[in-house]
Amino acid sequence: MLDDTLLDDPAALQRADHDRALLALAGAGARVRTALRQAESAGLDRLRPDGRPRAVLVAGHGSALTAAEMLSALAGTGSLVTALPPTEAAAPRADRAGARPAFTAGLGWQLPGWAGPLDLLVISSADGGEQGLVSLAEQAYARGCAIVVTAPAGSALAEAALQVRALPLPFTASVLSEDLAPVPAVEPDLPAEDPAALWSHLAPMLALAQKIGLTQLPYDALPAVADLLDAAAVRCRPDAAAYTNPAKGLAARLAGTVPLLWAEGPIAGAAAARFAAQLADRAGRPALAGPLPQVLTAHRGMFTGQLGAGADPDDFFRDRVEEPDPLHLQVLLLRHVPGAAGPVAEEGRDGPVEVPEEDAGPRSFGVTRAHRLAAAHDVRLTEYASTRPDALHALADLVALTDFAAVYLGLAAAQS
Repeated sequence: MLDDTLLDDPAALQRADHDRALLALAGAGARVRTALRQAESAGLDRLRPDGRPRAVLVAGHGSALTAAEMLSALAGTGSLVTALPPTEAAAPRADRAGARPAFTAGLGWQLPGWAGPLDLLVISSADGGEQGLVSLAEQAYARGCAIVVTAPAGSALAEAALQVRALPLPFTASVLSEDLAPVPAVEPDLPAEDPAALWSHLAPMLALAQKIGLTQLPYDALPAVADLLDAAAVRCRPDAAAYTNPAKGLAARLAGTVPLLWAEGPIAGAAAARFAAQLADRAGRPALAGPLPQVLTAHRGMFTGQLGAGADPDDFFRDRVEEPDPLHLQVLLLRHVPGAAGPVAEEGRDGPVEVPEEDAGPRSFGVTRAHRLAAAHDVRLTEYASTRPDALHALADLVALTDFAAVYLGLAAAQS
């Protein structure tokens, strides 16, 4: 059981945050600004595309693929954006010092058979040492694809980008102080990913997408994302009390539950998928994510099973003193509702707002049915909505809230 008083102890949170995840998230806005500035300096502002590519293929792993899914959601149905995950894994070679390399160093990627001169390949890596991505760039060059590579300067992937005539963009690493001692990993070749690395992948992609006409974002949309992330970091800071900190409140609500992360629309869907990944990586908690209305049929069986019953089928009078608290379902519904009116719109000016059950605002039939399903089986449903008119800003709002919540849940659970 989570002791939620730990969430109101900033000193305890700092002690538990060995890899400085909260500090990394607090610097997400700065990383967006730096990534945009570096992309412009690298030549993105001088790019003169002949037109939109037939398809945009985004290769990488971890949050690079999450960024690809978000780019696809923002591009809409008018453009084909496809994530290219690794398709194979081989044992990576040890370096000259004999150090054990990361598992990702041995991953391999393959271009789809139809990729060719009409398509754009975007490769994004926080490490830049994956030989599989270097080979992928060579494949794309041989087929005549346009190529853009985001990788740390001086890395093998950045050097390969020059050889295949790609547009090289620098990856913006964390601004955390280098004098902090590294934290030993439980699985050294599978280290936890920097939670703010998503924005170092996504910001250059969005700047590129804006340049080639893949998205229809306002000219000032990208710099405003950095401001929104800064504001979210202030709202969700460790020394803010749980009753005023929406991320701490969400973390406490998810403790001891099996979260079902439901989403209405592609923007909320991308945020829900990201939250599920962060709960696994940062809090060690399983969660199921999916879009409405599909999840109503896909997750129906969980409501009719033991997790959603709300009652113990065993002997009511047995001694439960030594038993752990049972797990129950918790539905978290994420929505993007631009143009909302009333109290929800007023509160939503500062970020995602928790929508009360009795809210009289318009709801789709899928959202209404979701509320009915949860109520019928005594399952708590919590709804968060972003009322930002711009889809990118709504995405930033939802991701910032849920990223902080995942980290807080993991830190508090580690101390319980």
